[in-house]
Formats: sequence, C-alpha cells, structure tokens
Amino acid sequence: QFRGGPVDQNAVESVRAALEKVNAEFNAFDAQSAINRQGQCTDFGQPCWDFAFKLKEETQGAFDPYWKKNGKLDFGAVAKGFAVDVAAERIKPTVDTLIDLGGNLKAVKGDWTVGVKGGGSFVLREGEACATSARYYRGDHIKDARSGAAVTNAAYSVTVIHPSSAMVADGLSTVMFILGRAKGETFVKAHYPSARVLWLPFARP
Repeated sequence: QFRGGPVDQNAVESVRAALEKVNAEFNAFDAQSAINRQGQCTDFGQPCWDFAFKLKEETQGAFDPYWKKNGKLDFGAVAKGFAVDVAAERIKPTVDTLIDLGGNLKAVKGDWTVGVKGGGSFVLREGEACATSARYYRGDHIKDARSGAAVTNAAYSVTVIHPSSAMVADGLSTVMFILGRAKGETFVKAHYPSARVLWLPFARP
C-alpha cells in the first residue's frame, strides 16, 4: 500500500519478485521448490531456515518445521514473514509504504494504523512489523509439533509486533498461539523481549 503519492510500480515489481523467489524456496506444496527437491534451502533462504530451527530448539519442539505425521518440511509459519523482510529490503520508497502479505505487515515508510479483527487497532511505527495467528479464517489449524494435534486453547488470535523483522513476528505469533498466554508471555520475555504481544480471547465474534 502507498500513501501520499502515486503507486511506485518499480517497488511493486520488486516486491513481486521477492515473493516469487521466497516461494521457489519454501513452498511446501510445490514439488519443484528447494525444500522439496533437495530437503534444504539455498543460501538465499538460509536466514529463514536458521530461524525456524532456532525456534524449534527454543520451544523444545513445540514449533517444528518438520511435520510430525510425515516428516515433510513446512515453513509456512515463517516464510511469509521472511518474504516481507526480503521485499522491504529491495525497495526505496519515496512515499509512505506498507507491505501486507496475508496479514504479515511491515511499515517500510511512515506510521500506519492497523486493525485487529475483534480487538480495535494499534499504530505500526516505521520499520516495525507484525503478524497474527488466529482461528477465524481456518479454524483450529495450528498444531503443536510435539503431539501433531491442533491447538485448542483460549486464544482467538495472537498478534506479535516486532521492531524490525516480519519473519520473527510471523514465527512468534504461531509460537504464542501454541504455548498459550501464560507460557507464551514467559517465553517471549526470555527470548524476544523487544517483541510486543496482543492477545484476544476466544469469546469474540
């Protein structure tokens, strides 16, 4: 999104190219993606790969890029955020610019007011990123990797705001949802104290 001036077509194309490149690395449903062809990413995707497995270690396996039931790699909980970060690095906007990839947001230039379904809004400051994990689009689809079972807890949605990384916000929103509020708050304070977490309880429209 652009504000305060015309659409920057060069920025749009740069963002599209970045998203396509990340998709070629981490699309779990594409037989030709790097993770499916070789069970590994290229050097380009290494930051995303490293972060995902770092989360696995930090959460003691509650978060895991490997699916418990079939052992296949799936970076769906971090790759969109990574794509947003890559795209943001490639553009030099002259007007206020917000990247939004399926709810993974980054305020590249300017401050932006962001709404949370069922829970008001907040201001995303320039350079900040956020991501939300929720039930309201896909139901109980987030799984605890230790059991392989869908998470059912009191959270309706969890939004994580990070001062610089959409990838970190993306991964943490999933981790918070898996761990629940009490354990999640303890986890984020211990490992990612610069992140902010907005919780909405399940009893929401």
